[in-house]
Amino acid sequence: MRLPIVLVLFIVAAPAFGQAIAPDCSLVAGWQQHGPVRSHEADNLFEYMNGNAEGYLIYQFQRMKGVTCKQGPVTLVFDISEMADADSAYGMFAANRDQRLPSEGLGMGGQIVPRKVIFAKDKYYVEIAADPAGDHTATLRAFATAMDKRIQGRTSLPDAISWFPTEKLVKDSIRMVPESLLGLRILQRGWVAQYESGKAFIMREATPEAAAQTMEKLKARIGQSGQVEAAKIGDDGFKATDKYLGRMSVFRKGRYLGGYANLGEGQDGVALAAALAAKVR
Repeated sequence: MRLPIVLVLFIVAAPAFGQAIAPDCSLVAGWQQHGPVRSHEADNLFEYMNGNAEGYLIYQFQRMKGVTCKQGPVTLVFDISEMADADSAYGMFAANRDQRLPSEGLGMGGQIVPRKVIFAKDKYYVEIAADPAGDHTATLRAFATAMDKRIQGRTSLPDAISWFPTEKLVKDSIRMVPESLLGLRILQRGWVAQYESGKAFIMREATPEAAAQTMEKLKARIGQSGQVEAAKIGDDGFKATDKYLGRMSVFRKGRYLGGYANLGEGQDGVALAAALAAKVR
């Protein structure tokens, strides 16, 4: 017996609908939902986040599901944001964590403080805030651990993070810059790592051809204030001294651009950039 195509598609798709990622007050016993579920997308997030919406949108925010949970006098505001990809979700986490405090083993990365927990897993960014003031660490950890188990997907860090050399790297300094990398509009979103002297960056274009075009624009921009000299790094490279970015060495490898800026005197920027390029896959 052959089932109608529409019915077959429904049967195949049905499990996916049942697995939608949403906050759930019943993850921890004794907590009850207070009020309706909140749903927001990019075009109406400002209604919920007020002046903070832009901080989500620049990380390629897609949609948010939220709920308020209560137990006695304690209230939890439990929100899950779906971003465009895992890189964006981790970028959002890295932008909001406190670098002075330790991380938690949640998803790709997480952090718990007395009144809030945040973590990123796959393309989801999870945040739970507790009220009133006090130490709610145990409750927040219980909710975050349960939600972490419910979300399927990537738990490893974005690939680019492993490409940055660790020698003299400032701890927990690697972060995503969602636009204007190095302060240049030519360079769209990418990753930057702070070192004891100078900073490294990596960005990805859609194709090698697009990366080559961006490289030429970057050469022209840097050439406005300094001398650009060709260097044998990756598929294409140069070294220069810029008015704002100081001594720098840049490479293109396939669809990736990367390199170092604000290098100190005596540092071999070409060698550093070549070592970084060698790790790019």
